[in-house]
Amino acid sequence: MAVFGGANLGSVSFSSHLLNQHSCFLSCPLRLLPSSSSSSNRTSLLCVVKSFSGSVTADTDTSSDAANSLLRDTSNDAGPARMSTDWKLAKAYCKSGDTFEGEVEGFNGGGLLIRFHSLVAFLPYPQLTPSRSCKEPQKSIHEIAKTLVGSILPVKVVQADEENKKLILSEKLALWPKYSKNVNVGDVFTGRVGSVEDYGAFIHLRFDDGLYHLTGLVHVSEVSWDYVQDVRDVLRDGDEVRVIVTNIDKEKSRITLSIKQLEDDPLLETLDKVILKDSSSGSPSLSSNNGDTIEPLPGLETILEELLQEDGIEAVKINRQGFEKRVVSQDLQLWLSNTPPSEGKFVLLARAGRQVQEIHLTTSLDQQGIKKALQRVLERVP
Repeated sequence: MAVFGGANLGSVSFSSHLLNQHSCFLSCPLRLLPSSSSSSNRTSLLCVVKSFSGSVTADTDTSSDAANSLLRDTSNDAGPARMSTDWKLAKAYCKSGDTFEGEVEGFNGGGLLIRFHSLVAFLPYPQLTPSRSCKEPQKSIHEIAKTLVGSILPVKVVQADEENKKLILSEKLALWPKYSKNVNVGDVFTGRVGSVEDYGAFIHLRFDDGLYHLTGLVHVSEVSWDYVQDVRDVLRDGDEVRVIVTNIDKEKSRITLSIKQLEDDPLLETLDKVILKDSSSGSPSLSSNNGDTIEPLPGLETILEELLQEDGIEAVKINRQGFEKRVVSQDLQLWLSNTPPSEGKFVLLARAGRQVQEIHLTTSLDQQGIKKALQRVLERVP
């Protein structure tokens, strides 16, 4: 199996790190509590909390007429005028982005129930600051929620839909301004993997106070210089990693991270750098191709033949080979050097075990074109 290192897989849309725990879709019963002056019946509805590109919405299941009836009864406990006024206030908070402090009155399978004047809003568990789960990782989210009942949390309104009775809050967004102002592109953090998705991993960032206040995304293409097919093969929930901040989108409250950029870029290497010098002779263990005498690494010959079928690649030749003092990988790895092309020739490095071979590609393609050609070839070669 060939592994192509350093391939840029391109931009992939991903759900905002603000809702990233376990699943982008979360089903939870939402209990609507009456105001403190009321003692009428309680009721519950089925809520689905969705996230996409930083947005937070909640779809209420309206299939139950009985549930809707009870919802109307509960709403009437505070009085229509009071309820209407508080919904207008909630919408104002949502529009302005202002933070308010709400008391946690309860919790359920999907999140916290927080008082907003005569209304009770819903805060999905993924919208809690990561410091809560990272501080006591041995506790379940429901155990953490239980300890929060009665406490006051800073929150922002992210959705206020009076018609469908959806009032959704976020603690993460409320704390974003406080901590993001201390984060800059190029900063290095120790982080903890919060969740792993097909497109990358969400990393909770540890600040100087020892707590994890913000979450960023390491895209799959930024996990390793080697080609990563499944992020779960490299990272697992709870792993501690070092990351560097590569981008901050303050408008969308997103932080983009990289793991691989803290390591040396193998794409910049040539065979002279890959092969360690022999301490006795002072020269690398290299052999040149004089008359096509170098036998390709196992699996490489098929790849080179397929490369010649790609438009824009005119010739492929193994130029020289060498042996390292350590085994990098038993699998065949292909690295495309960032060394500027000479006379239309790019350098491709092939690695397996201790053996390394340098291949010259004569081509009219640019570097990105070669990467795409290699990816197409590797998809065709078993």
